[in-house]
Amino acid sequence: EFAALTGLSPVLKVPRRYLWTDAFAVCNFLALLLQTKDEKYLDLALRLVDQVHNVLGRHREDDTRTGWISGLDDDKGREHPTIGGLRIGKPMNERKPSEPFDERLEWDRDGQYYHYLTRWMHALNRVSGVTGDVKYNRWAAELAKIAHFGFTYSPSPGQRKRMHWKMSIDLSRPLVPSMGHLDPLDGFITYSQLQAVSASDPERSKATDLGSEIAELALICEGKNWSTDDPLGIGGLLCDAFKAGQLVISSGLEPAGLPAAILDASLEGLAYYAETDPLRLPADYRLAFRELGLAIGLIAVEKLQGLIRRDPLHAGKLELDFRVDDIMRYMPLGEDIRTFWLDPANRKAESWKEHGEINMVMLATGLVPDGYLGI
Repeated sequence: EFAALTGLSPVLKVPRRYLWTDAFAVCNFLALLLQTKDEKYLDLALRLVDQVHNVLGRHREDDTRTGWISGLDDDKGREHPTIGGLRIGKPMNERKPSEPFDERLEWDRDGQYYHYLTRWMHALNRVSGVTGDVKYNRWAAELAKIAHFGFTYSPSPGQRKRMHWKMSIDLSRPLVPSMGHLDPLDGFITYSQLQAVSASDPERSKATDLGSEIAELALICEGKNWSTDDPLGIGGLLCDAFKAGQLVISSGLEPAGLPAAILDASLEGLAYYAETDPLRLPADYRLAFRELGLAIGLIAVEKLQGLIRRDPLHAGKLELDFRVDDIMRYMPLGEDIRTFWLDPANRKAESWKEHGEINMVMLATGLVPDGYLGI
């Protein structure tokens, strides 16, 4: 249904691509491939990757600029489709330098979001993991390089770098200068994932080495409190804890205390969220994709528990086991969220329809998570 609605299959003349949604959709197609062994899902995943690059890696049709955002010619652009970054896919063109800032309109304007780019890097990394083709991880590393260059900045000489939340399509100017709360953490873990996979790339080069970028993000992350009461944010933290646990146990990621720190922040947010009892509200007053983000994160904790059981000695040194046990008490929340949104009556609510495509892919991830949360 998602493939048909957005112009992936059958192909529409003007497909409707949106980077966050498409990142989860790629992972969902991979999950269905792993579950069914049906190659049609691999075909859909790879076609979606190509379509995203050909739509969101190029300038908009209503823009005076044309071609690849990177400025490369058509052939080189196809070889390096992410090297200029990727547009969000919002309905309106980006704000011009001469236009005043309008917070309401900015939500509908195009540009580049760092946290969408990291989701796409992760999706490409998962394609490499499932197919064995390191080309996709290489594209993810090229995207990480340009995203890091475009979004990070030094407030003044010698000061610790910070990050912008939203940049222009060509990454030349900030559209929202503040820093996303979890962006540095997402970047650090995602870059580390890409670096671990690229170690086995026979064509690895300095152009895709992320060592300096990882070091810079580690400094930005230093001393930060990751706590949030937003269910989507808590879910993202729990997924990051799982990914960081994987990297610490399998690749010796530093700092080794990161998974525990993330779990502590997650637990703080979960306790507050559960206390407010938001799931008592009817569908019209709830945002499915935000709740489903939490449900996905709770599945990630189950997977982290599996890692701990396979390597109890290492995990014990990281002090993860008792933290995971504390979070496991909240597992019924995830089941309640999935059950609620699986009810067709609740999917008739305007709150579902207004965000239909993102809700679809997030619910699908909550049902078949191994594409997004695969090891």
